[in-house]
Amino acid sequence: MPTPFGGFVRESAISTCTPRRVAGHTVSVMIGGERFSLTANGREDGSLGEVSVRWGKPGTAGAGLMELYATALTVGIEHRVPLDELVRQGLDLRFVPNGRTDDPEIPRVRSIAEYVARRLAIDWLPYRRRAKLGIFTVAERIEQARVWMEPHAFRAAGSR
Repeated sequence: MPTPFGGFVRESAISTCTPRRVAGHTVSVMIGGERFSLTANGREDGSLGEVSVRWGKPGTAGAGLMELYATALTVGIEHRVPLDELVRQGLDLRFVPNGRTDDPEIPRVRSIAEYVARRLAIDWLPYRRRAKLGIFTVAERIEQARVWMEPHAFRAAGSR
């Protein structure tokens, strides 16, 4: 489709709407002393359909920005943007609140956007696709360390 500036724009993907009744879950997490709620709802085919993030008092700047971020994720999902691409954008963003979380699978984050990206990846992406993004749970990191340590422990024990 031609644009007024002489370029061309590709037709966008067709939006898919979330059904009236959805299956999903809400995770409540404390990050840097602040409580957040992340709701992720699925489609009938089992894929992610929409995202909602609640933080603080409605009407505040922080609450509005988190709603905007969740809406942007949802619009991308509705237009079939791969979740890997949406998640990648939220990784390593740094802003407050940040630091320790009370989520045992994601103990530290640099921002709520990073937490949302990591939580969505852990809950909705298969291991191989998460691994390409460098997203692992604590249990997966421990297993990786164990596998790495076994040959080294054998060599260290044999050299005595």
